[in-house]
Amino acid sequence: MNKQQLASKIWESANKMRSKIEANEYKDYILGFIFYKFLSDKEIKYLKQNDWTDEDIKGFLNEDDRETVESIHKNVGYFIAYENLFSTWLEMGSDFNVSNVRDALSAFSRLINASHKKVFDKIFDTLQTGLSKLGDSSGTQTKAISDLIHLIKDIPMDSKQDYDVLGFIYEYLISNFAANAGKKAGEFYTPHEVSLLMSEIVADHLKDRTEIKIYDPTSGSGSLLINIGKCVAKYMGDGDKIKYYAQELKENTYNLTRMNLVMRGILPDNIATRNGDTLEEDWPYFDESDPVGTYDPLYVDAVVSNPPYSQNWNPANKESDPRYKSYGLAPKGKADYAFLLHDLYHIKPDGLMTIVLPHGVLFRGGEEGEIRKNLIENNKIDAIIGLPANIFFGTGIPTIIMVLKQRRSNTDVLIIDASKGFEKVGKTNKLRASDIKKIVDAVTSRVSIPKFSRVVSREEIRQNDYNLNIPRYVDSSEKPESWDIYASMFGGIPAGEVNDLSAYWDAFPTLKKALFDDADAPYLHFNVEDIKKTVSEHADVTAFEGKFKSAFDGFDSYLAEELIGGMDAINISKEESALSAKIFDRLDGIPLVDRYEAYQLLDNEWSRIAVDLEIIQTEGFDAAKKVDPNMVVRKKDGKDTEVQDGWIGHVIPFELVQEKHLSEKLSALKANETRLTEIAAGFEEQLDELPEEEKEKDFVNDDKTAFVAAAVKKAIKAKEVEPEILDILKKVDALVAEEKAAKKKVKDDSAALHLETKAKIEQLSDDEVKELLREKWIAPVVNGLSKLPGGIVNGFVSKLEALAKKYETTFFEVEEEIRNVESDLAGMLEQLTGNDYDMQGLAEFKKLLGGE
Repeated sequence: MNKQQLASKIWESANKMRSKIEANEYKDYILGFIFYKFLSDKEIKYLKQNDWTDEDIKGFLNEDDRETVESIHKNVGYFIAYENLFSTWLEMGSDFNVSNVRDALSAFSRLINASHKKVFDKIFDTLQTGLSKLGDSSGTQTKAISDLIHLIKDIPMDSKQDYDVLGFIYEYLISNFAANAGKKAGEFYTPHEVSLLMSEIVADHLKDRTEIKIYDPTSGSGSLLINIGKCVAKYMGDGDKIKYYAQELKENTYNLTRMNLVMRGILPDNIATRNGDTLEEDWPYFDESDPVGTYDPLYVDAVVSNPPYSQNWNPANKESDPRYKSYGLAPKGKADYAFLLHDLYHIKPDGLMTIVLPHGVLFRGGEEGEIRKNLIENNKIDAIIGLPANIFFGTGIPTIIMVLKQRRSNTDVLIIDASKGFEKVGKTNKLRASDIKKIVDAVTSRVSIPKFSRVVSREEIRQNDYNLNIPRYVDSSEKPESWDIYASMFGGIPAGEVNDLSAYWDAFPTLKKALFDDADAPYLHFNVEDIKKTVSEHADVTAFEGKFKSAFDGFDSYLAEELIGGMDAINISKEESALSAKIFDRLDGIPLVDRYEAYQLLDNEWSRIAVDLEIIQTEGFDAAKKVDPNMVVRKKDGKDTEVQDGWIGHVIPFELVQEKHLSEKLSALKANETRLTEIAAGFEEQLDELPEEEKEKDFVNDDKTAFVAAAVKKAIKAKEVEPEILDILKKVDALVAEEKAAKKKVKDDSAALHLETKAKIEQLSDDEVKELLREKWIAPVVNGLSKLPGGIVNGFVSKLEALAKKYETTFFEVEEEIRNVESDLAGMLEQLTGNDYDMQGLAEFKKLLGGE
């Protein structure tokens, strides 16, 4: 299975296994064991690269051999004896016990190399102290741990190229635990999409540097810091030239930071972490045993943070703190600006910082208003990005990202309202890839886009008394629907409402006159019966569609050459950006098409393409000719048990192979499946033909929803029903026989087709694989792009038809219709008779109708 399938499988099992343990707490156990497995596997890999055999590891990997311990210490940074290896725990089977874990974690703490002490010291404390919570006895604890280590045993720890399975699974588990941890999620996780947005902004600023330092003072799980590093490394080409600084208050979360950084292959020398209160215990940092030699004022190229929102803090005696003295002290009840000023203090003159904050920091007064004024007058705020509400786990409050620099050549502020761009996923909102790209492009280009972004002068901000509330500068609200009084009374369509579609009229310059006789009048009338036909056949529209088609001529061949022809050497992390640039180039000069919608079509497919490319680059081209067991969970002896249910393609889907190479057999199978559906409809039809009293007989079930086959056959044989009923039952009996044969046929043919597909995948030629990859990777992108013009035209037609319908019926026509209905009703009332009370009531009703 690929990394997404493996991650999903582990998460689903882990979520069940945690039982009543809180998600926020259980994450520390499973992630801690994954980290221990990583360290064990890393040591074994080192030994085998140095000619150790399995027998050597079993016989000589122990603390008694000091030379071996020192060698591993020097090259790996820690030492794990054979008896404490993760793989040994698995081999122990029923002999494994929770005490093995306690002994191993204790030994690990003893055997850390002094040079790696800051990275590994006490890193397993959370796991070690929490083992007792996995059960109320040694036996239950042992079972819980045994289940956990067997769950994660298949995670590969050796990241080759960009096939970062371990990192993907770790991030996947953290994000899912965050989604289930409620308000506590904010303590350790920034949603991946927000992290990616901040990362791309930082990476663009640092893209020309050869060595950088990045710092997160509220690091949580470390995922934000790691994503920044990955994005920057795409430009630098050498991730070993990035140094990571992290500080985190909570010890268990601090341990997650270190684990995450180490498992991503970051060199220990490039990791500097601290467990402490960022606002109370700031860098410059020094070791008390050597204050002069270890003094580090820590000025970095980029600071990124997602601090706790509006947290209490103590500003007492901090007036002279160099972080705050030039700007002011944040109020005691809201530390937001304290975190911001801390971050700002630590960036170099040519550095940049991004910070997530609650929306209130833009307009709250008092001490915060004074700090905001000082930041603006000192020209530190570069951009403000308003995010959608409900985008962070555990809180629905509106948030922003603020971008600041120490030194800027311009004095304006770019303000972006990105609150409208998202997709709904469960209970939260999520930035799409196109939303992220649109924001990043606006920041890096500093462009004003109607209803989205605006470059605001410092003078305008001064005039607004330093209030940065986004709606003051960017109006992203939709125009409310209005009704024109004249058009409502007399008909016609107001010219203003037609002109609201100016983007379409600009793109189709002669279409307006083709649709309206009085195109320049204050109130317009359609002169065509079929708006859709007129629009779709108009020369301007067909020219627009033709121009789009010409722009993408040969794009499928380009993609094939790029992705399939270059699949071995392609840089997966950079390729999507390169392809999106090509799409944007082709869209240049084509009106109406939203290039970010086009980018989203690419991104929708890219995740699947990237996984396939990673597999092929890692495992070789022949990986596309492999199949994997399809493992599913089924109940067995009352327990969930994983069993094999056929096969799935390792890269190439079975369905695609069947459509392209086994189409006749697939069509025959689908025809039989269709016939089964028709037979089911036939049963319903015969049941409807049956008189209600006959449905009380034994040949219909108690719910009166289906025939009972055995009873039907018995009734036919007895011939004790009316001839017409007997005919129905004979038809039902024939359908039963046909259904039985058809079901067997479908089952047999489906199994045979499945095995034939497996064989076909394993026997595919190289050219056939490439053609199938073209269908899987390229066809969906090209087909999606080709539908964009049609979607635009259809959307335009819908707007026009809505306008036509809006003023189709005038107020006078409605009034006339009401009068006619009242007159008809009054005439019918005249024909009614009844007792005295009825007639009095009817008389009063006639008055209401205006009859008297």
